[in-house]
Amino acid sequence: MQPLNTIPVAILKKIHTVFFDIDDTITTEGRLTAHAYVALEALKRHGILTAAITGRPAGWCDHIARMWPVDGVVGENGAFYFYFDEKAKKCVQHFLADAATRVARRAQMAQIAASILQAVPGCALASDQAYREADIAIDFCEDVPRLSEATVTQIHAMMVAAGLQAKISSIHVNGWFGDYNKLSTTKIFARDVLKRDLQAERAHCLFLGDSPNDAPMFEFFPNAIGVANVADMAHLLLHKPTYIAEGRGGAGFAEVVAILLAARQ
Repeated sequence: MQPLNTIPVAILKKIHTVFFDIDDTITTEGRLTAHAYVALEALKRHGILTAAITGRPAGWCDHIARMWPVDGVVGENGAFYFYFDEKAKKCVQHFLADAATRVARRAQMAQIAASILQAVPGCALASDQAYREADIAIDFCEDVPRLSEATVTQIHAMMVAAGLQAKISSIHVNGWFGDYNKLSTTKIFARDVLKRDLQAERAHCLFLGDSPNDAPMFEFFPNAIGVANVADMAHLLLHKPTYIAEGRGGAGFAEVVAILLAARQ
């Protein structure tokens, strides 16, 4: 991972889209700071497309699509994308699986979650589980005392053994049925909503992240950037970002935005 200040100005001048993770990337210790939010709004003001790419639930993502200065959001690690249609004045929701399939899968996942909670002391269902449509999230440090890395790995392994796709974020282990991830649905969202071909235009995009579930995005985008705390979990990353900011969380996000906008000016 190279220092952020080594990214060529020529690259920054051609960036038209910024994708970013939420937890511990634009937030700091669970909070969205004014500094980070102002940076996000500045991107919008300068005509740069933005989208949150997160493991957070449908309930949160509906709010984000409606209320944040973004062009859309991919949520639950790729289960859907939402965006606010300015002409129709409504939030458009696109799920990869239909409603009946999601209901059936939730019943199966509830059983898997129950077995994990029974087998792994100290973990808990994520506090946002009630707002999820397509996955389960097991909390290992957000609202419970931080569990050991070995325990987090155990939770991940139990999900995989039960037939789930599973990813570790900075706060949860997420599991779901379905052949998708953050990257695959980001490509669909870009095609359908942004009218962009990411395969052809990935060099003109930035992705900012911090944790193992961002690895597909880090691998795909040549100009992927980790906020400083990505180093905390670097040993768990299958693919690392090309660049790393000096600031942690939202401070790192704002640092990237400042460098990007300075280059464009």
